[in-house]
Amino acid sequence: MSIRSLAAPRPALALALVLSAAAMSACAPTAGSGALPTAGPAAFDEADFAWSQAPGRNSIQGRIAFAQDGKAFSCVANVGLTPDTPYTRARFRTLYGSTERAAVPAAVVRARTVADANANYSTYVRDTRCQDGRFQFDGLPDGGWFVIAPVKADGDPIVLMRHVQTRGGRVVALTL
Repeated sequence: MSIRSLAAPRPALALALVLSAAAMSACAPTAGSGALPTAGPAAFDEADFAWSQAPGRNSIQGRIAFAQDGKAFSCVANVGLTPDTPYTRARFRTLYGSTERAAVPAAVVRARTVADANANYSTYVRDTRCQDGRFQFDGLPDGGWFVIAPVKADGDPIVLMRHVQTRGGRVVALTL
């Protein structure tokens, strides 16, 4: 191999290095993005939840329309709304296998182990009644949220999870 080939990488190698660097930087957290690298737990920090306590003009209007194997599922409990923070994002990635959307048997969610499981973030979780397959959250500030709805047909319950972004005083229509 010549010195010239070491100093100037081949075009394909150069492109691969550029694409690799771009992909890695896309995974890097940015201030206020709520994004995390895909590996490692995030520590619970109450300061990360502060934004979710501010009053807001946003709403989420949801309905349950989940069906599987020809069976329609219905709400079995209240619907929860959890702020998107580094801690909850890492937790939900472990519990639901995603931070965007999931439908996971409740028994599977309960069986999974999360880091810092004793962190008490429940004071920041909102909940509302699901009646006739509908639910609503009002007075929300701008930000990311995880909607969690336990549903059931004939068998064991399934937990539906969806990430929602609120902003600009709008109503987000959500179908799970």
